[in-house]
Parts: sequence; structure tokens; C-alpha cells
Amino acid sequence: MEIRDLFITPLLLLLVYAGAYAIRPYLTDRVNVRYFIPGLTAKIVGALAVGFIYQFYYGRGDTFTYFHLGSKYVWEAFKDSPALAFKLIFAGSEYTNDTFQYASKIYTYGDSSSYFVVRIAGLFDILTLHTYSATAVLFALVCFGGMWAMFKVFYQLFPAQHLGMAIAILFVPSVFFWGSGLLKDTITIGALGWATYCIYSIFILRRSIVLCSIILLISFYTIYTVKIYILLCFLPAAILWIMYTKMHQVRNVVLKVMIAPFLLTLTGVLGYFSIVKVGEDNPRYNVENIASTAKVTAEWLHYVSEMQGGSAYTLGDYDYSPVGMVKKFPRAVWVSLYRPYLWEVHNVVMLLSALESLALLLFTGYVFFKVGFGRAIALITSSPILIFCFLFSIIFAFAVGISTYNFGSLVRYKIPLYPFFVSGLFILLSYAKSKRKFEALELTE
Repeated sequence: MEIRDLFITPLLLLLVYAGAYAIRPYLTDRVNVRYFIPGLTAKIVGALAVGFIYQFYYGRGDTFTYFHLGSKYVWEAFKDSPALAFKLIFAGSEYTNDTFQYASKIYTYGDSSSYFVVRIAGLFDILTLHTYSATAVLFALVCFGGMWAMFKVFYQLFPAQHLGMAIAILFVPSVFFWGSGLLKDTITIGALGWATYCIYSIFILRRSIVLCSIILLISFYTIYTVKIYILLCFLPAAILWIMYTKMHQVRNVVLKVMIAPFLLTLTGVLGYFSIVKVGEDNPRYNVENIASTAKVTAEWLHYVSEMQGGSAYTLGDYDYSPVGMVKKFPRAVWVSLYRPYLWEVHNVVMLLSALESLALLLFTGYVFFKVGFGRAIALITSSPILIFCFLFSIIFAFAVGISTYNFGSLVRYKIPLYPFFVSGLFILLSYAKSKRKFEALELTE
């Protein structure tokens, strides 16, 4: 961080909060208004904290790679010629004569997913005069938009659980910390929030279809470009949410029983072909190569962790065949949700992650004890929104748990599951407190 951070960032914050207070009446009601500014503030604090942690604790990291070895050269190109800067931002990743002197210095230029972050950072740098903290604030602002949109979906479905939904989506520490700064995770979790909102608006509410379709396509493209595996986990859960909601709208019990097998089969087919289609353009994530990709990723992260004295973990010996991976399903999900344990801590950052994991474990146990395990399973399988939340969370937990093998990386990789999983727990808890057994289910119909 530099001297201009002390001048430009406060000015930007003044503009951001002035704009936030101006638009708040249009985006909130008398109940959820209390979460709007605190939620935005949490994202901004998280974005700035990421910069401090990487600069004063780690001394290096992805966020500075994107900034000092990436968007810096977009800014230099802009000072020489704005046209060259916008060519770097919007053109393909090929080298050209006029952009080579800048592109050749960008560390991530050949990596489409990482360079996507640089493109956005470069665009924001033009607005912030290449000021790290101000650019990070803009990342947080964009992400907050997606998270608030997602919060509104769950708030509309379960208005009585507004505090729980706010905690799950806006105030989980690792989410507003790792999902706020100049990082890939900020972009993907914001896009995931918008995707959830648009799917709900298009397929369930049937409103703002054109606008939401455009936003949904942009969100899917963003997730596909930056972290395709999130999209691979999200699509089947989203399709099942849509199909199961349509089935719940059928009032005739006999007809509902008759069409249920058809809809479930259709969901499976659509989910499979969605995964196949998404993976076609990326050989690492097509159906045939997912297992080998998980193996290579896990081995590399485990190796780096051990070489750097980091926090590696293992799921035990097994082969990375589909059957071998399925056998490790419970352990992979568990490690993503509830580890590291306190006795596995090696540094301060990992301690915070361990405390959060312990809190989630205790809260999960409390919810299932309060609701009853059998009733909780019955409710999950009866509610479209609960199926969506837990199916995505569990699939994603498995995907990152089996392919990470490093707690330091896992704490960042797993943040997309938190809003959905914790929201699902609060929804289950609402059943236990409700006088009517299926109050929440009725809200989803």
C-alpha cells in the first residue's frame, strides 16, 4: 500500500457510502434495512483486511500478484494510451505488437481464469488511479451486490428468519474476509449470489425474465471462466431446485406422485448434460478427466504445503478412480465443513478457521438435535430450497475436500458453500420453532 491509498480510498469510501444510503430505501424494507449498511461494511473491512494480512503477515500472495504483476501494467498502458489499456482488458490473451510490452510483464497473462481477475482489477484501477485499497473496495462493492441479491431470495422465502439469513450470507467471517478482497473468490461468490437470485426470479417468480436472464448468463460466464468447478457443482442443485419447485406447485397428490419420477429423471439427465457441456471447453474438467484433475491438484497442494511447512491434511490412501473417490466422500465432506480441528492449528489464520469450523460443527449438532435427525432428513427431502442448499453444499464440500489437501487453501476454496449450508441450517431451525410443521414449505410453493 502507498501514500495515495490514504487519500483516494477515503474519498471513494465517502462516495460508496453516500451512494449506499441513497439507494438503500429502494433495496430494503423496514425489517432487512438493518443489515444493508453493516453487510456492506463487513465486505469493505474484509477487503482491506485481506490486503493487510497479505502485506504484513504473508508478505506475498495472489492479491498482490493480480495487482503488482497484473493490473499495474494495464494502468501503465492507460497512461500511455487509453485504447491500449482497454485492448488489454477486453481483448483475448494473445500477444500483439502494440500490447506486447505490457502483456509480456503480466504474470497471469496466459492463464484465462487468473487474467480475468486482472481484467477487472485493471478496469477498476483506471477509476482508482491504480490504488490497491480503493480497487479492493470496488471488488467488495461488486461482490456485496451479489450477496445482497442472494440474501433477498432467502429473506423472501423465510422472512421470520431474517437474522439467520443475514448471518449465513453476509456475516460468516471467512466469507466476508476471503470473499471480499482482490481475489478470485470475491468474483465467484458474488456471481454465485446473482445466479441464485436470477434463477429464483426467472424460474420460480417468473418476473424480470429478460434482465435476469442477461445477468444469469454473465454470472455463469464469470464462474465458468474463473472457477469452473463451482459451476459444475451448482448446476445440478439449481436444476433440481427448479424441477422440485414445479412439482410442489402441483396440488393433486396422485398427479404429483405420477410426475415425480419423470421430473427426477429429467433433473438427472439435465444435470449430467449440463456438466458435460460445461466441461467440453476445458479438458481438465470434463467427465472423463475430473478424477485425474482432482488427483493432480491434491498432490500439488499437499506437496507445496509440506515444502513450505504448511498445514497439509490427508484422506488416507486410495485410488483416484470414480469408485475410490466415492469411498472417500464422507471424509472429504467432513474435512471441508468441520476441519481444521483446534489441535491441527499451525498459525493465527488457521486458528480462526478452526474456531469457525468448530462453531459450525456445534451449530449443526444443535440444529439436528433440536429438529430431530429423522425429521430433519424428511424436511430436507420435502423442501425444494433445502434440497438446493444442502445438495450444492455437500457436492461442493466433496469437490474441494478431495482435491485440496491443504488447510490454508481449503479455507478460501470452501467459502461458496457457507452461505447455502448455514442458510439451510437456519431454515431447518425455523421448522423446530414454528407452530405449523410445514410453514416454510408453504412459502416455497
